[in-house]
Amino acid sequence: MKLLKLIALSAITLASCSPKPDAKKSAPAQSINGTWKLVSAKVITKGDTLSTFPVENQEMIKEFNGTHFAFFKHDISKGKGKEATFDAGSGTYTLNGDKYEEHLQYCSFRDWENLKFSFTVKISNDTLVQRGIEKIDSLNVNHEIVETYVRLPL
Repeated sequence: MKLLKLIALSAITLASCSPKPDAKKSAPAQSINGTWKLVSAKVITKGDTLSTFPVENQEMIKEFNGTHFAFFKHDISKGKGKEATFDAGSGTYTLNGDKYEEHLQYCSFRDWENLKFSFTVKISNDTLVQRGIEKIDSLNVNHEIVETYVRLPL
């Protein structure tokens, strides 16, 4: 009899631990942290759209951790030839929902340093799309960018 009561009590305890059938499971938010490879980019100025990436013989990555970002673009011929290039930048960022703001602290284009840029980001599976306005009056820069990245595996 005691064994029967113990089994019944165990069954009730286990049943109370299982999730309710109507409980909705929310998908975990995808993290921006990691390394992303640029696959396409365009600049939109006064309604005119210019594709700026991909560029033959170049690649670019962007990395995020909890507080900082960095980007690196270079030619894949290791700096040899007339099309040698290397661009880099980094700084801090904030991300609230899809609102993303960069504070560019270091940049190979030095006139861009210590500026803030506001964007939206959308992450879907392994794809990140960053879109927003880059405006620098002193450089006569005022355009929208749309950059598409894919997450690189760890």
